[in-house]
Amino acid sequence: MASSVANERVIPTLDSLTPGQINAIRRIPPHEAAKPTPANVTRPTSIFFSEERYAQEQARIFRRLPVPVMLSAALAPGVAIANDAYGISLILTRTKNGTARAFLNTCQHKGSKLLEDEQPHKVPRLVCPFHAWSYGLDGELVGVPRQEIFSDFCKANYKLAELPCRDAGGFIWVHLDRHSAGDFSTLNGEIVGDLEALNLHHMHVYHQESFDLKANWKLVLEPFMEPYHVQRLHAKSVAPLFADVPSVVDMLDHHIRIITGKVQFEPAILDVPGENIHKTVTHAYIVFPNISIITSPYYISVMIIVPQGVDRSRVEYSMLTREAPDNPKAHQLFADSLRIVLDVFGNEDFRAAVISQAGLAAGGLDKMTYGGLEDVIPKYYEVLEAELG
Repeated sequence: MASSVANERVIPTLDSLTPGQINAIRRIPPHEAAKPTPANVTRPTSIFFSEERYAQEQARIFRRLPVPVMLSAALAPGVAIANDAYGISLILTRTKNGTARAFLNTCQHKGSKLLEDEQPHKVPRLVCPFHAWSYGLDGELVGVPRQEIFSDFCKANYKLAELPCRDAGGFIWVHLDRHSAGDFSTLNGEIVGDLEALNLHHMHVYHQESFDLKANWKLVLEPFMEPYHVQRLHAKSVAPLFADVPSVVDMLDHHIRIITGKVQFEPAILDVPGENIHKTVTHAYIVFPNISIITSPYYISVMIIVPQGVDRSRVEYSMLTREAPDNPKAHQLFADSLRIVLDVFGNEDFRAAVISQAGLAAGGLDKMTYGGLEDVIPKYYEVLEAELG
């Protein structure tokens, strides 16, 4: 069988995971014993359309805390990529020694953008299209045409405006405030180890696609936190793959680990040597504030959900595979998987967020109600609300 599909060296087995992940999987009960605890937790619907609330989220979350800008695996050494998703034009680079850096996309001469698109550029330096000032991937000014026309000029005083940046858990995290002290404490603890065990930082980026949705960013995130919708919303697609049971949920400081046994799950399967754990168990993570990660047997789906306005979101979807496809069977497997997942997310999960936003705009509902199969959502909002103060 194709090495891209079944190479034992890269198959995620139980013993390749962290102790916390293993403990969570061992706590999955047989389906007949998995009973949800009834609940009735509410949140005001205004959190999805209030301009005041949106402004508060921008100030207290997206401009104060580190935010994920892109996958580590998408930024190769010697490459620069611009990113405008958060409403601030950034450039991310990875120097040849592997260090990730983040800068404002602003030439230090007259402010021009250095990169005008969001495609990867494998370049030795960044050259301004206006007057051709050039910068190394470390942000240092290295070239100025006709430098003699500037008096008392020192290149060291014209470095690109750098932002605090950290490469952790398979993502490039950035503080969007250039004057920030660079507090990355929300990335401490168990979450980074869990994500590294999933091997996100070494996987192959098979496909990336952006979605522009007319929905508040939290409405886009909500379906990926609860199993209640699976048998209903996905009845004609992937529902037969999943059991209608509660998940095993762990809070990892700001972040949430959600472990669920698939329809064929039985505890005894966990002790089959060399078994691909993702065939029978789904790992899902909500990485604060705006990442959703969902495992599948041969790929992992990653979504960075970026607010664009109170009722608009940009979803950066990535499909990661353990290796690049290297034969027709692997190519077909990944292409079929991509087609299915984009159909399920795009035409079902994302559509649900859009029609919820449209329904809320009609003004017929004052509060959201979350039941026992949706208990992760209030947990997430408790973390969010604590950061909002």
